[in-house]
Amino acid sequence: MRKKSDKAPQKSDAPSKIAGILRAIAGKPHPKHFTSVVICAAGSSTRMGDGNSKQFIELEGIPVVARTLQAYEAVDCVHEIIVVAKEDEISLYDNMKEAYGITKLTKVVKGGSTRQESARLGSDEVDKRCKYIAVADAARCLITPEEISRVIHAAYQWNAASAGIKATDTVKVCDKSAFIDYTPERKLVWMAQTPQAFQIDLYRAAAYVCRDEKFEATDDNQMAEHIRVPVKMVECSRENIKITEASDLIFAKAVLAVRKEAAAEAAKKASRVWEDRA
Repeated sequence: MRKKSDKAPQKSDAPSKIAGILRAIAGKPHPKHFTSVVICAAGSSTRMGDGNSKQFIELEGIPVVARTLQAYEAVDCVHEIIVVAKEDEISLYDNMKEAYGITKLTKVVKGGSTRQESARLGSDEVDKRCKYIAVADAARCLITPEEISRVIHAAYQWNAASAGIKATDTVKVCDKSAFIDYTPERKLVWMAQTPQAFQIDLYRAAAYVCRDEKFEATDDNQMAEHIRVPVKMVECSRENIKITEASDLIFAKAVLAVRKEAAAEAAKKASRVWEDRA
């Protein structure tokens, strides 16, 4: 008989911990981390110069925003996608879902007068199960699923995370008359990109405090900074540009051409491996 002082054998939680680690590495959905993505696509595109919405310009036959949606669609830890769009463009997304296989797109809602307001309106529409939210620019169509996954998993760990790149040029902070004020230490300077991901309650607190205090942020990170929340930067690629001007299209087409060539070469190598095995 077991003595009263003996403890019943405890079930080890090692398997669940290992599973969690493997899930994080593979980017698989986490049962406790329902993750929603808000794609901001309601901008005016004034810098593109031709009067057309930059998100509907085609790159190799596919609209910019469709390429962005495809990237987020391919990320296993993304559970749903919400697009915030111009009112007269909302109907265009119905055909896009079917044409490009965007099964995770659950809602397309009207945007606000600013990008900050649009992101907040999108966050109001997330599924009630949402635990984390990632906000992204529709015009960053060169982002890869792997980069998206790394940013989101960093948010799982740190509560707030952002894609970005380290500055390579010397950065100057100037006054309003364009005279140099000071030069920050370059190794501490990052250029922010999207996605920017947050624990949902944290994001909502930041969004509504900024609204109530009439604080205008240039990105979602700055809203978190405003309420003193640290944001972890995640280094991504310099290819993750925002299509803003006509010249950006030249760069984007070049990147897509290189990726297409690399994919073709990888397919050839795989084919040769199978032939050798046969």
